[in-house]
Amino acid sequence: MTVTYTAEVATVRGLGCFLKLLIRWRGSIYKLVWMDLLIYLIIYFGLNFMYRWVLDKDGKVLFGQIVEYCREYGSLIPLSFVLGFYVSIVMARWWNQYVTIPFPDSLAVFVSATVHGQDERGRVMRRTIMRYVCLSITMTFVMISPRVKKRFPTLEHFVEAGLLQQSELEVLADLEKKFPNYAKQWLPVVWGSSIVTRARKEGRIRDDFAVKTIIDELNKIRGKCGLLLGYDHISVPLVYTQVVTLAVYSYFLTNIMGHQWVEGGKYDFDLYFPIFTTLQFFFYVGWLKVAESLINPFGDDDDDFEVNWMVDRNLQVSYLIVDEMHHEHPELVKDQYWDEVFPQELPYTAAAEAFRDTHPLPSTANIALRPQEQEFVGPTSLKIDDMQAYADGGPITFSAKPRNISSVRSRGSQSSIGTSVPDSISRVNSVTNMLRRFFSREDSRTEPAKSETNELNNLIPGSESFGKGSVKRIADQVIEEVDEQTTITSQRSAKESRPTVMNLFGPPPASDPINVPQSHSFHNPMPEVYEPYPRISTSAPDTNGNIPDVMDRVSIGNSDTDEEDDEFSKLKKKRDEERLSRIKQNLSRSLSIKNDDTEALLNRRRSSILSTAPSTPLSPQPIFTMQA
Repeated sequence: MTVTYTAEVATVRGLGCFLKLLIRWRGSIYKLVWMDLLIYLIIYFGLNFMYRWVLDKDGKVLFGQIVEYCREYGSLIPLSFVLGFYVSIVMARWWNQYVTIPFPDSLAVFVSATVHGQDERGRVMRRTIMRYVCLSITMTFVMISPRVKKRFPTLEHFVEAGLLQQSELEVLADLEKKFPNYAKQWLPVVWGSSIVTRARKEGRIRDDFAVKTIIDELNKIRGKCGLLLGYDHISVPLVYTQVVTLAVYSYFLTNIMGHQWVEGGKYDFDLYFPIFTTLQFFFYVGWLKVAESLINPFGDDDDDFEVNWMVDRNLQVSYLIVDEMHHEHPELVKDQYWDEVFPQELPYTAAAEAFRDTHPLPSTANIALRPQEQEFVGPTSLKIDDMQAYADGGPITFSAKPRNISSVRSRGSQSSIGTSVPDSISRVNSVTNMLRRFFSREDSRTEPAKSETNELNNLIPGSESFGKGSVKRIADQVIEEVDEQTTITSQRSAKESRPTVMNLFGPPPASDPINVPQSHSFHNPMPEVYEPYPRISTSAPDTNGNIPDVMDRVSIGNSDTDEEDDEFSKLKKKRDEERLSRIKQNLSRSLSIKNDDTEALLNRRRSSILSTAPSTPLSPQPIFTMQA
């Protein structure tokens, strides 16, 4: 089970909150490292004892040279880089595996909300769907966690635990015999989706969107189970783990000799215990042990996940949501702050009074400017003049003035940016002018419309009735509606003539004539020419005062075109004659074939009649007469 200490580090006081965690044993670094450290110290002191009491003078000199060699070249091993990068990968993988663990809570809420029915069948459907989901998750845990595997070693144990029925066990066993190479944790999810489909057909799920929501959640749980199996199957590459392990152990095997004390060395004083060597071993090997314990968080280590607790919790919460709390909620009553809309703040107890907090302020809340620093500086600024002028029908005017003359005096008071100047910018198509035109058109309508217009006129500054009665405000939606109504009214008005392109520029000039071969055939007559605009003649009248037509001028001015038309007509006439002769030949040939067939048929019938007739000779008479 995971060792948690979050409550003990919630608040930092005194010397800190981590110092008291150093005395813990369960889940600590001492529990992981003590055996390795003990073996390391035994080897270290064995070599030290041999140097002090066993070796002679020449042996001590050689021992000292080996110590200097190991001390110089042992630092070439990049232990910090290799080990730090490896542990960061393992930590990220550890957290991702926890996030991937599926929980059926969301699916249980969807099933309870969408699968209706207080009868026994509806209850069975909801509970069975959630039982299948919990079974799928538990089967996944069995394949990746030794703890759960020891709890459910076979499928029969699922039956005894109530997660599986005997008939369902037979289906699973039969499928396992046919396909033994693949995991079957997805099969209960498929059963659950089939129940969802049946509930939709029976009308217990009232729309297809609810079906899609439940199926999507089922697929999400199935995907997370498959991802957990992927984490179990694909681990951190073995070569990387081997590199890290070899780097750590080879480094400290080198330090066993490199950190020995020798006579005539760099330090004259004798260190009987390797303090910094022990700390270095403690940190680096402890770092490696952390990676070893976190690389598979579904094992039996102190910081591994509580998968057995998850199995029990999933089934209990699922049944509670879809059965006990199905379509149940407390009575709807008015809350305590019904009349206040919302409370100013919730009450504090005496113990929490010291922790009363205020709302957070933005980072610029305490920045204040002096009055002379609040002046606008720049070329010019524009302001809208008094509304009295355009309320009577005039245009909206803007006045321009240098910005560095006036300043904003206070936030709450109305300030003047500048005074009017003769050169103003007029804006005719303004909202106010549209309102005025709209109101003027409304005057010719019925009295109810006039009353509405007067009511709106009360809201226009500068009008006679402005400010009379209760104070009102025109919302943005009203102004948009008035603009829309003005546009519609102006389109329906017949008095306003709208300019068109034809009125401004007239009809386009006639284009140059196109040479079209004029030919006619009995099966494909020439279509009439579509003229989008009336013919406009640009030539002078003839002697009789008639203006020649454009098409006439086309035929008059092109003699080469006539010759080409004659050649084309001759060629087409020749081709038509050849086609007609081929048709006649085919027709005569078909008639001759038919006559031969008819003659043969007549001969056969005549011979059959003669064979069945009496012996008295009869003069043959023709039965049919054919003329080709």
